[in-house]
Amino acid sequence: MSNFSWSTTFRELFDRCAKAYDAGKTDFTSWFNAADQAFLASIGYREREFFDFVEDHCGGEAEPSAETALLIASVRRDYFNVIQHGKTSDNIVKPSELPAKSAELDGLRWLPRIIVKARAKLRGEMDPDTMYGCGGDRAFLSSQDIHPADFLREVWAAGDDDAKILAYVKAGGKRAA
Repeated sequence: MSNFSWSTTFRELFDRCAKAYDAGKTDFTSWFNAADQAFLASIGYREREFFDFVEDHCGGEAEPSAETALLIASVRRDYFNVIQHGKTSDNIVKPSELPAKSAELDGLRWLPRIIVKARAKLRGEMDPDTMYGCGGDRAFLSSQDIHPADFLREVWAAGDDDAKILAYVKAGGKRAA
């Protein structure tokens, strides 16, 4: 895989899979050849994770866009290479380990849940039945005027400090000076 053109490879794969999905081929296990699987592994992605973005994109709202999927993948790829040194995690965050959808942090419903999901996304620990950037995540982030990739970067920068993330969200996606 070319580091220089990985984003082009991602976009071509996304478009090809969206075309397959739109043609009624919704079983993602048939979408990926060995080269595709190697590519996904090289950016820290699982097939199901990629499928979730394509499925939501093709589901009528065209969200997340292919560009949003690419930007999110870029943050994950950077974390995978910089922090994890290209090594996948064996841990999986189960849906039962996520805060409830109704959980609040300083009056912000959904924030505790999306923080845990973002950390799992960064580490490549998403359960196959969970998606970072799902409809609930998009609704929350949209209401705060924060792009999903920017939120991931902020969660990475904040580490385990939820107060920094809360301040970022309350500031409408801007870091305090």
